[in-house]
Amino acid sequence: MLITTNAIVLSKLKYRDNDLIVKCYTQQLGVVSFLLRGVLKSKKGNTKVAYFQLLSQLQIGFLYKNNRSLQTIKDTKLNCIYRSLHSHVLKSAIVMFLSEVLTSTLQEEEQNETLFSYLENTLLWLDSQSEYANFHLLFLLKLTKYLGFYPETTNIEYPFFDLSEGKFELKSNNRYIVSSENLALLKQLLGTTFDGLPNVKINAKQRQSFLSMMLLYFELHLGSFKTPKSLQVFNQVFS
Repeated sequence: MLITTNAIVLSKLKYRDNDLIVKCYTQQLGVVSFLLRGVLKSKKGNTKVAYFQLLSQLQIGFLYKNNRSLQTIKDTKLNCIYRSLHSHVLKSAIVMFLSEVLTSTLQEEEQNETLFSYLENTLLWLDSQSEYANFHLLFLLKLTKYLGFYPETTNIEYPFFDLSEGKFELKSNNRYIVSSENLALLKQLLGTTFDGLPNVKINAKQRQSFLSMMLLYFELHLGSFKTPKSLQVFNQVFS
């Protein structure tokens, strides 16, 4: 079956001497992995490799065979050319970190138009912004809506948040309870849009603490989730 679909690059891995394995989140089929043969061999191949930078937005054509774990791409073109996402050092750090998170969390080989649209639009938003220090925090929080464990906000006025249950509580009844600064920031971000992020004022220590809390939240609700290897470097960049 010949498929033409929009796609977002999640990861790439060198295979043998001249090949790449690229994992993409596609608009039509969810997660699909591709084998790019010989792309590291020639100058012409290097041009093609440039398309597959992390979180690039592409349109790809391929002959889909459901009995294969690695598909073969027939043609590729860029859907958009980022202005700063791959050239700005801080944004590049965000791209590396979020690509690891998404590679770990997105496993389904099925269509999810709303999730694809969320990724597409938020990456374009980040590319266009000059204030984005807290982008990754809101991105992860809103991502949970599409993964099935967005915080229950019915009792948002309660003084604690239970990470394991994903809801606000009156009492602190287990070790996964959140309070104080992280709780206040959680409540603020739950009521914030991306355009409202410049109004969220926190320091580097608070940012790291909230990020650690969010990664734990992901671990508690996604059995396959792994803490990104780039986390330490990422925290240093934004310290």
